[in-house]
Amino acid sequence: MANHSQFGFQDASSPIMEELVEFHDHALMVALAICSLVLYLLALMLMEKLSSNTVDAQEIELVWTILPAIVLIMLALPSLQILYMMDEIDEPDLTLKAIGHQWYWTYEYTDFKDLTFDSYMIPTSDLPLGNFRLLEVDHRIVIPMESPIRVIVTADDVLHSWAVPSLGVKTDAIPGRLNQTSFIATRPGIFYGQCSEICGANHSFMPIVVESAPLNHFENWSSLLSS
Repeated sequence: MANHSQFGFQDASSPIMEELVEFHDHALMVALAICSLVLYLLALMLMEKLSSNTVDAQEIELVWTILPAIVLIMLALPSLQILYMMDEIDEPDLTLKAIGHQWYWTYEYTDFKDLTFDSYMIPTSDLPLGNFRLLEVDHRIVIPMESPIRVIVTADDVLHSWAVPSLGVKTDAIPGRLNQTSFIATRPGIFYGQCSEICGANHSFMPIVVESAPLNHFENWSSLLSS
């Protein structure tokens, strides 16, 4: 999860988030190169006298027409690749349905017969020592690590958004509509998220907690809840 005074992203815990972080760094380097070139040319024009070579030059016009097109292609190709990767859902091992309410989440494990629960934020007065304020819930989502997970997201009342930054997931929950996303947790851990759509007075009190665990731990947890 995020730390105090953190300027960068949270640690990536899924292949998609790793790709997003790499693309972010790639785009920043392109922007840094553009800014450096523009500042250099501005300084050069201010310090040097104008001449016919800088005022009227077909070669320069050709360069500053082709160069921006190349830069846009350098940004567009990896961006499109990541977009297609985010939309790709190929034979998930587990399907989870997330339903947004004002102001809590309901989760259904559709591959199990009776595995459904509501997830509420734990009030500060009841929060155990060492847990995170406004982020901890009474029932966490537990998923098997290194397994493709499909999440079907919808809402019961108003617009919500199911978002877990470290997993690279953010999907709108719309009443009457099913949206879906997928991810793979590459390591065990506890990942925190929140509703990312303004949904009313208690919008900031809809945390999401995903616990990634080995397969045997997930099987024991699911059997306890199903019984």
